[in-house]
Amino acid sequence: MPKWFVLFAALLLVAAAGKSAEPWNLSADANLTFTENSYSDNWAGGEAGALSWLFSSNSLAEKQLHRKVNTRNTLKLFFGQTHSQEAESNRWREPVVSNDLIDFESLLRFTLESWIEPFVSGRIETQFLDAGDPRENLYINPVTFTESAGVSKVLVKDEKTEWMARIGAGARQYLDQGNTTEKDGGLTFDSEVKTKIADDQISLESKLTVFKALAYSNEDEAPNDYWKCSDVKWETILTAGITKYLMVNLYFQLLYDKQIDLGGRFKQSLSLGLTYKLI
Repeated sequence: MPKWFVLFAALLLVAAAGKSAEPWNLSADANLTFTENSYSDNWAGGEAGALSWLFSSNSLAEKQLHRKVNTRNTLKLFFGQTHSQEAESNRWREPVVSNDLIDFESLLRFTLESWIEPFVSGRIETQFLDAGDPRENLYINPVTFTESAGVSKVLVKDEKTEWMARIGAGARQYLDQGNTTEKDGGLTFDSEVKTKIADDQISLESKLTVFKALAYSNEDEAPNDYWKCSDVKWETILTAGITKYLMVNLYFQLLYDKQIDLGGRFKQSLSLGLTYKLI
């Protein structure tokens, strides 16, 4: 278990020991979407059947543990697959993963009622299924741990909108099949906004994360010093409720990591499906 997690858990337990009359602010949404098409055996043409499905969930647990301590925990889950048939034999191929994400972040903020407020946070990013090794499928692999500490500022907070920015020092560890492969440390910046519009029928969540590495464990093996360039991650989720159980979900993600690719990488998914508010 990483040392940062033990320290963070200790801080959380100490803070929780204080009395607080405020209840937990809990929310959890789950969405499931399907796309399917099929053809009869005598269908003329080269089309083939296909089935795609996607599960997504966005959860929040926040509480004012003490007059001067606030905890905020977020969890994003995505997993989807595409199943397709061969046009000639109608044999179904092995399913291909279309979306896969586990993203958990725990933030401990010291609410000192000052212009800026100190914070510490821990984040785990991984995926359910790693099919990169043709010999076997790996689960919960690879894993990226990020720890950061610094100052935060709530820029906007009202009934409809919450916007918070954080800046500080950060460290990251990359694990592949349980072995640490890379470490780096530097400066981190986060900006996160949540807002509701159109009588709360439309919600928008957007998060920007920038990490500037100042030290890298594999510096001698890295060509062109690309590790010194800032890594950028920007993701946005737009959800529109059509009825109580029917929604449209638009997910947008932009990644820039010069060590992986010299250009930005983009992912977008648009889905119509069933939704259920768990809490």
